[in-house]
Amino acid sequence: MSTASVPKNEIRIISHSTLFYWWPVWAIGFLMALISLFSGQLMATVPSGSTFRENIVLDDVGKPRTVLVIPESGKIPRDDNGKPIDPRVHISGSKNPGVLFCVVILLVVTITNVPLRGLWSVIVITFIVSITIILAILGKWDDILARFGQLDIRINFAGYLVLSGVLFVIWLVVFLLFDKQIYIVFTPGQFRVRLEIGDAETAYDTTGMTIQKQRSDLFRHWILGLGSGDLIVKTAGAQAHHFDLPNVLFLGRKVKEIEEMLRSRQVVAG
Repeated sequence: MSTASVPKNEIRIISHSTLFYWWPVWAIGFLMALISLFSGQLMATVPSGSTFRENIVLDDVGKPRTVLVIPESGKIPRDDNGKPIDPRVHISGSKNPGVLFCVVILLVVTITNVPLRGLWSVIVITFIVSITIILAILGKWDDILARFGQLDIRINFAGYLVLSGVLFVIWLVVFLLFDKQIYIVFTPGQFRVRLEIGDAETAYDTTGMTIQKQRSDLFRHWILGLGSGDLIVKTAGAQAHHFDLPNVLFLGRKVKEIEEMLRSRQVVAG
């Protein structure tokens, strides 16, 4: 025997800032920090013109070693006592973490600032796939990857940790504190709105109200937003009001809950 779901008495719609979509940046940054920390590589700061020499026998070692020789006029980092500072900055021996981190940042900046709704998302994906296939048929990918492989971007452990840590703290404060100050609360018969932080709530009647879920942006709402969306609420009457709430998480489910609440109220009123 199936049991019908009971409509909620209160549904809160929270509008998040675009900073919410930046979670891949701090997530990838923390991952790259761990890779840099446990890679077993250290960064040495040496003057220009420094070269490696192999099979050099040092008096205090006895076995041939590979050493780094700096120019005679070159300077190396020293402490207050004039003693050379040994390498201690953790960094990955591969350039891939730095390149990947920069690519993620550029993609997030582009996706969060260039909205592509509905058909435009399909057009962009089709264009990317078509260009990929055309370049593969022409045999150009080897040349492109070879040139791209010359790109060398490196960030040390502290760089990843500071950038990701500060961004994560800001993201967490905004997500858990400031975003919750901008909302619409739907209850049977009315809804309350606050669209600015520190502003007072304004109540409106739900009679004649219309809610509209805007077309989804595939990249922003589904890839970065994990099923978010943009909501438009309009009131009825001579002085109709229009409310835009962008970046609402799990919007599809919440719209269904609001519609169920409105239908339940109509049945009770009837």
